[in-house]
Amino acid sequence: MKELLNNKIALVGGGVMGRGIAQLAAQCGFSPTLFNRSEASKSRSKDLIKQKLTNASQKGRLNEGIDQVFDRIFFSCDLDEVLSEADLVIESLPENKELKCQMFQIITKKAPSHCVLATNTSSLSVSDIAIASGAPERFCGMHFFNPPIAMTLLELVTHKNLDDKILQWVVKMAEALNRDAIHVADVPGFATSRLSVCIGLEAIRMVEQGVACAADIDKAMELGYRHPMGPLKLGDYIGLDVRLKVAEHLYQELKTETFNPPELLRKMVAEGKTGKKSGQGFYAW
Repeated sequence: MKELLNNKIALVGGGVMGRGIAQLAAQCGFSPTLFNRSEASKSRSKDLIKQKLTNASQKGRLNEGIDQVFDRIFFSCDLDEVLSEADLVIESLPENKELKCQMFQIITKKAPSHCVLATNTSSLSVSDIAIASGAPERFCGMHFFNPPIAMTLLELVTHKNLDDKILQWVVKMAEALNRDAIHVADVPGFATSRLSVCIGLEAIRMVEQGVACAADIDKAMELGYRHPMGPLKLGDYIGLDVRLKVAEHLYQELKTETFNPPELLRKMVAEGKTGKKSGQGFYAW
């Protein structure tokens, strides 16, 4: 896989997932470029990734020096610069299809013609975004999980217009990033989001109905089913606003009450209780 390290990975979106994938790529020997919209967000990305690397080093989870890994990551607010030599672009913008489509229309024009295009969406139609990009034959879904550095699963979302050679290249790239890839058809929620949201929403309904408290529901899944993290704590970690948005999308697409968001979830998001990032969700952070 050493030859793959010469490929340039561009990350568009400096949020939690973009930063996490950039860190993962750097720890795997790549020299990724992370695009941030402003100098403030770029500075924040640098600080947060440096802190993550420091924590990993202190826990003995880093095989190289902190600076050695950190210096492989290039940060920029210039999209032209980020895309000019990219071999793979991974987009991690908010779960808004119109926003993603608009961004890929720009990316396709600015990136080299051979560049593989990928979206990190967890629920939106990859086919629709691929068509909007203007280059569906080299477009796929690469759904990483949070935190990318710790979660080894990678959903590769395929569609009818994807070139088989591109898919084979992406599979090799997944291996180079030390991810365990599964192949999933382009259906609402794919495999993991559909199952995760289903369990997460039912756990919220159980809290709403007074079946048990959040901590005990989570403990039931952690100890009884060996989930590394309970569904309510996971929702806090992902962001309850994100969970609500995905649930609303799946409810609209699949037309089943399973994905109809509970009123408790809507209420918490409306009150700003979105989980870890706000300091309050089903847990106090």
